[in-house]
Amino acid sequence: MMDNINKNSYLPVSVTLVSSIMENDAMDLKTLRFKFDDKKDRESFNFKCGQFAILSVAGAGECPIGIASSPAEKEYVEFTVKSYPNGVVSSALHSLEEGANIGIRGPYGNSFPLDEMQGKNVVIVSGGFAFTTLRATIKYMLLNENIDKFKSITAIYGARNPGELLYKDELKDWEQSDKINMHITVDKGDKGWKGHEGFVPAVLGEVAPSSDNAYALVCGPPLMMKHTVPVLKKLNFDDERIFTSIERKMSCGIGKCGRCNVGPKYVCKDGPIFSYKEVKNLYENVF
Repeated sequence: MMDNINKNSYLPVSVTLVSSIMENDAMDLKTLRFKFDDKKDRESFNFKCGQFAILSVAGAGECPIGIASSPAEKEYVEFTVKSYPNGVVSSALHSLEEGANIGIRGPYGNSFPLDEMQGKNVVIVSGGFAFTTLRATIKYMLLNENIDKFKSITAIYGARNPGELLYKDELKDWEQSDKINMHITVDKGDKGWKGHEGFVPAVLGEVAPSSDNAYALVCGPPLMMKHTVPVLKKLNFDDERIFTSIERKMSCGIGKCGRCNVGPKYVCKDGPIFSYKEVKNLYENVF
């Protein structure tokens, strides 16, 4: 009987916090690494880049969060969580100490079309803490067994200032790697900043990656995404080859509460990944 219950994806399974890393100077972004208490649960938690899960903390509630780790990392799963002043669940997650248990259910939603992108040039554009699922995508694509599947990978990632950049060690590695063309920008740099300075859409225009046989994956704050799509269109990217995540609109994860609808679409069931062709007529609702 218990085995059958545990196969119900709408019920959370138990995971344990094994590490937490504060990512930014504002002290409101943490990457939490969890290990599944039952190996069978991890084996059945087969997710793809771009999907999300529902995290639940006893006494606080639950919330949907994009998965920040690569599907190839089989021993654990990671989430980068922003703590909000009035966010009961996010504050509870930030307060967890190593060894604490919470619940997780999922994975939910669709994923970035990596199979469709094989043999193509890939452009990744992101800003702020929305970089999480794209970080997972980059890590997965750069694996030795996957890198040759893609013609080239270019990434533009930005934050308000150097102290707000996520995954700083990985960013350094990617900047030095010949597997990816990494461009990091901040809205305003400090005295020690030597990278790009400017908003992500402007830097995208400066880098001007070719749209020839290319796909673009975009995820960031609404204003960034609103101004990024016109730049991609100016660079001649096709509507059906621009993909965006609108996971910020997710709620229950199973299409029951109706809070994530964008026109006729339910983000948690039809998304959170959509092509621009699918949502361009809902542009104002999405961005």
